[in-house]
Amino acid sequence: MNKPEIAPGYLFSKRYTNYLFILLFLLYMFDYVDRMVISSLFPFLKAEWHLTDTQCGSLVSAVYASIVLFTFPISILIDRWSRRKTVGLMAILWSIATGLGAITGTFRQLFTTRTLIGVGEAGYAPGGTAMISAIYPQEKRSWMMGLWNASIPLGSAIGVAIGGIIASHFGWRHALGIVAIPGFIVAVMFFFVKDYKTVGLVKNQSNLDKPAERKVVKMSIVDLFREFTQKPSLIFTYFGMSGVVFTTTAMMTWLPTYFIRVQEMAVKPAGLKSSVVMLLAIIGAPVGGYLVDRWRKRKVNARMLFPAITTLISAIFMFLGFTVFKGQLQYLLLLSMGISITAFVSSAIAVTQDVVHAGLRAISYSIAVIVQNAIGSMLAPVVMGKISDLTNIQTAFNLLPLALLIAVVLFFLGSFYYEKDLNKVEKINLEAAE
Repeated sequence: MNKPEIAPGYLFSKRYTNYLFILLFLLYMFDYVDRMVISSLFPFLKAEWHLTDTQCGSLVSAVYASIVLFTFPISILIDRWSRRKTVGLMAILWSIATGLGAITGTFRQLFTTRTLIGVGEAGYAPGGTAMISAIYPQEKRSWMMGLWNASIPLGSAIGVAIGGIIASHFGWRHALGIVAIPGFIVAVMFFFVKDYKTVGLVKNQSNLDKPAERKVVKMSIVDLFREFTQKPSLIFTYFGMSGVVFTTTAMMTWLPTYFIRVQEMAVKPAGLKSSVVMLLAIIGAPVGGYLVDRWRKRKVNARMLFPAITTLISAIFMFLGFTVFKGQLQYLLLLSMGISITAFVSSAIAVTQDVVHAGLRAISYSIAVIVQNAIGSMLAPVVMGKISDLTNIQTAFNLLPLALLIAVVLFFLGSFYYEKDLNKVEKINLEAAE
């Protein structure tokens, strides 16, 4: 039987590549369903356990704290051992941990399960990023990253919406138990997919006696360190991402509370209204990826300039929406921001893969995850909660656009170094594993 024809730039047939992508998309979506369902349960938890806003925010921050601690060692397993096995194991762990939240009886117990969710989710983003970078051609990298990351707002919106609906009818424990099931099923399926061969950590080295001759040598510890410390575009991207992620996490965590307190909505409509804002972000990531891949054909550093532009637009929408306007115009601005704020992600993630050795892609994105979670996701829920406790939720959202403006500056600075950093990367052809 003839094997399916492999198109240039692909490791597998297009049909099988797209099947892999669908599984990766579903896992990322359920990752965020499990991660963000808790935000719509805050009113129920406050009523039952008399929690403060800071404690509620910490239930989200706990996930990101674990991600910060565990993503780097797990990414080493991904790059040096197996993408398929690591991703499958991590997804099973986070699904089980989510389900355990349904049987907790105290805040401390629930906090512990949220920490375990983070341990599981620590390996997924680096593993999925490395796989998508490998199975699609480089010229489609931003587009496919954009499509894949559209699962984040989709999963967040589903988590917030379905959490409020289930909790209103059956209680908050049922919400946690139910959302854990589909992710577990997809995780088991992932153990049976194909992977790519682990890439050797080698580089080409010129022969000093015969400059025309080059030989392959093993990379030293110094070489590995330089991959991440001597490429300014990479460093600016890591920290630029954290500014946007701080903002999006704050929105996902506290927007339902904003509508409940400021606009005096009930829990269910507040969750639904918030989920629509988050759901529209599903447009921004893939559209941003498509546009930047087209622009990159004419301007090499487009993958750094594009995030700077779209993040600035988002900051303007957010400032006008929370500080200047109210009513329908406010919501229209928030919906527009929901589209623009994720347009950066496809470009930024592609940069973390473009300018590093092919055998270090998961590790590269794990560093991005550590930075954006330590500075962004882990701090945002607690910082917003603390500002709310000291002042009010309105003030917390009025200050939020400042994080986006910092990100704009960082992306713009990185654009001056991208092309030079790209030219430093070793050219390595990936191979499909048997």
